[in-house]
Amino acid sequence: MESTKVFDKLKEECGVFGIYSKDGMDVSSSAYYALYALQHRGQESCGIAVNDGGVITKHRDLGLVPEVFTPEVLEKLGQGQMAIGHVRYGTTGNTNRSNAQPLVVRHIKGTMALAHNGNLTNAFELRERIELDGGIFHTTNDSEVIAYSITEQRLQTKSIEQAIEQAMYELKGAYSLVIMSPSKLIAVRDPEGFRPLCMGKKGESIVFASESCALDSIGAAFVRDVRPGEIVVVDEKGVRSIDTHCKDKGHMCVFEFVYFARPDSVIEGASVHVARQRAGAYLALEHPVQADVVIGVPDSGLDAALGFAKQSGIPYGVGFIKNRYVGRTFIQPTQGERENAVRIKLNALSATVAGKRVVLIDDSIVRGTTSARIVRLLREAGATEVHMRISSPPFINPCYFGTDIDSKDKLIACRMSEEEIKKEIGVDSLGYLSVESVKKIAEGANCNFCVGCFTGDYPVDPPKEVPKDKFETKIRK
Repeated sequence: MESTKVFDKLKEECGVFGIYSKDGMDVSSSAYYALYALQHRGQESCGIAVNDGGVITKHRDLGLVPEVFTPEVLEKLGQGQMAIGHVRYGTTGNTNRSNAQPLVVRHIKGTMALAHNGNLTNAFELRERIELDGGIFHTTNDSEVIAYSITEQRLQTKSIEQAIEQAMYELKGAYSLVIMSPSKLIAVRDPEGFRPLCMGKKGESIVFASESCALDSIGAAFVRDVRPGEIVVVDEKGVRSIDTHCKDKGHMCVFEFVYFARPDSVIEGASVHVARQRAGAYLALEHPVQADVVIGVPDSGLDAALGFAKQSGIPYGVGFIKNRYVGRTFIQPTQGERENAVRIKLNALSATVAGKRVVLIDDSIVRGTTSARIVRLLREAGATEVHMRISSPPFINPCYFGTDIDSKDKLIACRMSEEEIKKEIGVDSLGYLSVESVKKIAEGANCNFCVGCFTGDYPVDPPKEVPKDKFETKIRK
């Protein structure tokens, strides 16, 4: 039986949340609602760890947030002064219960809980070194490598924040972390700031989250983004910052604005919703077309379609109805069932597209299979022409910093020319957003952008080539 992804989309690694309460705020429920708001960042597994007087209790499992955290489970987690939470889509490590986060590590200097968003580029080398020194790993993800690295430093330092500061000298790649010790909540962002992480406040409580939409979900006010390279420590004395590894501006993954983040989030001072509309407007300028209606592929293509329609003057229409009750990847054992996967998720609205020349806006084409099926839906619904416009440049390189495209052989743009892709997916014309324009969509953002998947020019050195599931396939002699 073959397990396969339903949709031809990039997947982001995960979302994290942390809360330190000084005024009796319900930390378990807050983590639950925040993870619910971050569910789009990971649907494989989720977890919450609660700190009550230095005693850390956790619950984590495969599944969506409301499935894993029933009222009974939340009640058993109890109340405390701190909590951290995590939703996961794994880019390193198999989908199994042991890889769910937060990780909880107990060692001679005390207990530590950790939740990680991102991907280390030197995880393989660090893990080998730790194992040769006698370390025993219980998971196959790189987050445990981070926990080990911090724990090693903790044996030689006076505080956990000093241990994190020292560990950051050997950690390479993307990591936005929330870490909980018996008495402190700590937020950490890698020096390039590949993945987002922000800080908020509700009353006297301090919260951290991958996106500002999670702050909104619990009524917390946005304070600021955690700076690239910054360590923010919260304890009974207040909030303080360690900026040893800080840079003026890092390189945020531009796909946070194109696809990953929720449109109601604000990242590095820029609205995701507005950025996607700007992407659509740039597309209309770069790839104009004569058409009757502009439609978007739900959900991230909708804002770009609005921008295209406004810029081009072509009317915007609702072209697809999305089944909101299809949440997770599922097993499709036969080719016929795989062909029906898109129909289960999306249905074309013939009243909008029948007899029309349609501009179809989507955020990306990765492997091309889903794009072809979506175009087929429009043809069957009566569209006379389909002109596809993509609000990002073609993917021609792997991503090493937290998305699941790990080799060129999965990328259609590496195997085919644009003309060949156009024929493969069955459209009348095809246009991608330029690299120059994608860098400009997040107007006013306080960051530079990583566009390595489009150009091959990465902000940090990519890792040596190793298998995606390197920790599962490693053979010992």
